[in-house]
Amino acid sequence: MALPTQIDERLAAVGARADEVDERFVRGSGPGGQKINKTSSTVWLRHRPTGVEVRCQRERSQTANRELAWRELCAKLEDRRRAAVAAAREKHEKQRRRTRPKTRGQKIRMIESKVHRSKTKSHRGRVSHE
Repeated sequence: MALPTQIDERLAAVGARADEVDERFVRGSGPGGQKINKTSSTVWLRHRPTGVEVRCQRERSQTANRELAWRELCAKLEDRRRAAVAAAREKHEKQRRRTRPKTRGQKIRMIESKVHRSKTKSHRGRVSHE
């Protein structure tokens, strides 16, 4: 069965391909009685490179569950991609903040605190035993 072009485009946008996904149709679980026990309408997808798994049995129809599962898989892969991009951006910003030069105000406050500390220490001295 061919995938809708929208799902192919979403997969391509996150750098995944449909042939990297294992697709199985399994029997469902939960309420539903004889119908759910006899038909394999639950769709289970697993993206091999990332290990992301999706299982869908919302509808009675296998084709409807298949489309929902593929959409959910795309959404999970997009979330992973977004999180990775955000983490890389945050790492870069953290490094930039750490290595940027001090502002003029920061330098003035730093020098003032050093002067204050040196005055405090200057009162220390050797104890004379006269």
